[in-house]
Amino acid sequence: MNFIGTLCLLLVLTTFAGHFSNRMGMPSVIGQILVGIVVGPAMFNWVQPNQLLNVFSDIGVIMLMFIGGLESNLALLRRFFKPAIIVALCGVVMPVVCMGGAAVAFHFSVFEAAYIGVIFSATSVSISVAVLREYHALDTSEGATILGAAVADDIVGVILLSIMISLMGTQGLKTSGQHTNIGLILLEQVAFFGGTYLVVRWIAPYLMSISEKLLMNSSVTIMSMVICLGMAWAADAVGLSGAVGAFFAGIAVAQTSYRKVVEAHMEPIGYAAFVPLFFVGIGLSMSFRYLGQSLGLIAVMTLLACLTKLMGCGLGARLTGFSWHSSYVIGSGMISRGEMGMITVQIGLQAGLLSNATYSKMVLVIILATMIAPFMLKQALKLSKNPAKPINEKV
Repeated sequence: MNFIGTLCLLLVLTTFAGHFSNRMGMPSVIGQILVGIVVGPAMFNWVQPNQLLNVFSDIGVIMLMFIGGLESNLALLRRFFKPAIIVALCGVVMPVVCMGGAAVAFHFSVFEAAYIGVIFSATSVSISVAVLREYHALDTSEGATILGAAVADDIVGVILLSIMISLMGTQGLKTSGQHTNIGLILLEQVAFFGGTYLVVRWIAPYLMSISEKLLMNSSVTIMSMVICLGMAWAADAVGLSGAVGAFFAGIAVAQTSYRKVVEAHMEPIGYAAFVPLFFVGIGLSMSFRYLGQSLGLIAVMTLLACLTKLMGCGLGARLTGFSWHSSYVIGSGMISRGEMGMITVQIGLQAGLLSNATYSKMVLVIILATMIAPFMLKQALKLSKNPAKPINEKV
């Protein structure tokens, strides 16, 4: 029952923190992350990360991305597929080169420096989705490009991760105790996206129509949850983030006639408990242990973590015809590392690519960059002279 009390405390704190964040003109996710920092090991140490909190956090990011998929415009995503690829590639190259070079300047080994670059090539779009939803900019050209680029970024990141581990003498990416080579990873991911097409085109509409005929309360919502969790599991199984699978599950359900019903039911479920715990989990991971002795390193790496994505992805957006302002919005939306950065740094520690001290410092940099990202995205959206077109408005 201790967990129930902890859950109650965190929900109360995140609700008020989100309220006061909005009152002060900040995204609500900032207040929720700060709750994790204040009550966690970084400050008062009232709450420690544990398996149950991690499960709630994992479900939270899955539901957040599922809701993001529900609110996305598939036609818009298709239209901005090419710009998204270019944005993703530019947003991978610049962090790898710049942050890897900075790590060498701080006397890291070549392999460790290269891996640090790979860590910060990743993007976690979940926080950007929360901010875009809050400011009604998810279903816009910028929002579609950010979402598409994040998916492509995820794939490139897995490939780079596999190459790094292979170069260190292993035979592939370690997942669940098994060795998987790069070719097999790519084959599995191609199969996943092939299956995703089938789900969007035929499987999801068929399952949703069946669910309506079941003599069970909320059967339509339950079936949408089954599709969401099933695709999240499948994405994780092929080396992608579960958030990617959940996002495409949301798109699949959104193409059916049950979109509004599912959206009306899933948002209260997600935001009542799971989504706030995802943001709290980021704060709980914060530690100031190495802040004093490595302040220069952490400050430089945090600055580069923000600038390399902002400039790299912004340049990619500009090259594909976006205005300077839209490029700034897209670059800001790609800064957050969140769970993708955490997963990559954890794999690096387990594979022997990072020392324990380096691991702790990089976790701190990831969290700092993740906290800065919503501020920058909000500022970019506020600077818009031509406000983003609202959902359902023709573009």
